[in-house]
Amino acid sequence: MTMTNRALNAVFWVAPALVILLLTGPLLAGLIGVAAPAFGYFPTLGGVELTWDHLHKAMHVPGFWHSVHLSIWIGLVTTIISFVIVIGFFAAFWDAPFFARISRFVSPLMSVPHAAAAFGFAFLFAPSGWLIRLLSPWATGFDRPPDWLIINDPLGYALLAGLVLKEVPFLFLMCLSAASQINVDKRLKLARSMGYGRVWAWLTVVMPALYRQIRLPIFAVIAFSSSVVDVALILGPNLPPSLPVQILRWMNDPDIEMRFVAAAGAVFQLGATLVALLAWWLLEMLCSYLMRQMQSKGARHQNDQIVRQIFNIAMLAMVTISAASIVILGIWSVAGYWRFPEALPRTMNLMRWLDNASNLWGPSFNAIKIGVAAALISVVQTLLCLENEKRHDIRLTQSALRLIYLPLIVPQIAFISGISILLVRYGLDGSFWPVTIMHVVFVFPYTYLALEASFHDLDPRYMQTATALGKSQNRIFFQIKLPMLLKPIFTALALGFAISVAQYLPTLMIGAGRVPTITTEAVALASGGDRRLIGIYALVQTLLPAVGFALALVLPKLLYPNKIYFSKQREA
Repeated sequence: MTMTNRALNAVFWVAPALVILLLTGPLLAGLIGVAAPAFGYFPTLGGVELTWDHLHKAMHVPGFWHSVHLSIWIGLVTTIISFVIVIGFFAAFWDAPFFARISRFVSPLMSVPHAAAAFGFAFLFAPSGWLIRLLSPWATGFDRPPDWLIINDPLGYALLAGLVLKEVPFLFLMCLSAASQINVDKRLKLARSMGYGRVWAWLTVVMPALYRQIRLPIFAVIAFSSSVVDVALILGPNLPPSLPVQILRWMNDPDIEMRFVAAAGAVFQLGATLVALLAWWLLEMLCSYLMRQMQSKGARHQNDQIVRQIFNIAMLAMVTISAASIVILGIWSVAGYWRFPEALPRTMNLMRWLDNASNLWGPSFNAIKIGVAAALISVVQTLLCLENEKRHDIRLTQSALRLIYLPLIVPQIAFISGISILLVRYGLDGSFWPVTIMHVVFVFPYTYLALEASFHDLDPRYMQTATALGKSQNRIFFQIKLPMLLKPIFTALALGFAISVAQYLPTLMIGAGRVPTITTEAVALASGGDRRLIGIYALVQTLLPAVGFALALVLPKLLYPNKIYFSKQREA
């Protein structure tokens, strides 16, 4: 064995340990960095004694418990609504042509950053938004915007709706991936042959197996929705805000003592997310019991036309609103004079684009650099881990999958604030590589999930033939597996890049405001009233991932124009 092969084998062997360190190291460091100041220990700021005072101070801030309640109910209800819409649509239209058409529209929506989608939603449903303009004055009688508090409402309904718009595409793709592993068609055919209706057949024979596959992604949705910052800054209530926004304000308070209170708030945010997860677990128990009771009665529920139409309308509404949100961003970015209630601007031009081109370049370039680096690191680590699994005939257990999902399940604000405190302590904040590594923590789970099925589905006969011809495992990996996986690899790179571009809190707090990206700059504009400027920044934020996915489609064909992607069909 040559020295090169020995080095490569060592790299494959070490890769899983590096991933474990990458996923757990920042998490543990961040939680320690939050817990210590929360209980009063932070010597740099004079905290040398353990105390409960900062926790008590946080609890007695006016509106604090309302903020905690907002975080819990937004996280839980967002997940419930998104889950019901997705599962209902799958049950109603799985083998219908309409399902394939909707799938083609839903998948691209996954690449739209949360902040851009939130801005589009606000431009659409605000009292002076596009929807009211289209209906005025002929349907509403309004000749000026109504005095309605729709966006930033105190109960967070706008925030809830904005999050549902983004979580439905995510859960849709997770269910689509999970469905490919459980042979849905065979299960449905058996149930339908016994007289079950379309929806009830799905819920009876498919849902139990599917839910086991998507349980961790659901937990990730709960954690994200209960602790989201960027969408809450755009759509959420202000006085009091949701808990993660309040924590961010404390972190940025000029009074340095508020850092202790912010750390205490992060501990409460962790508790709020745990409460939401516990509530979901109780709902699981309740729904499981109710399903068993209903199944024991032997009902077939064949008359499900009304139910199917409800989920048809719900999914169409999600897709239509999401598409309209992107369209209105584009309209506002080129709008000239636009008086209410006119449906479209009287003039359109590119003057604002030209005026802000120089300001866009820096944040966009930073987003591209960080996104490309984070995606490359994540995909390389993923490929090394998958190859190591294949060589040792290992498939990840549920415990290992929980480790991969761990950074997505723990609230970002609960440990990123701790990491930022530690980086400030050692003078490592505000630079490119800490921000990039922090992005990798959140990008890796997506790249792994995107590549795992494709990697394990490679037809083993090609590798067996190469082995019989005397090729080493390393040469088989680089010369056979990687070319065959070129399309999934580019797709995973595009997905990782899109996830990185959308990261707001890691970029803001780890970068300490000195590594601006298009996302941090767009969210910073939320407090202003210049819709044209917001439209430009949000549209650029949307276009960057779209370009990444376009390149993922084109580059494999350019690199291997005559290539056929062989893969083994997944067996039932």
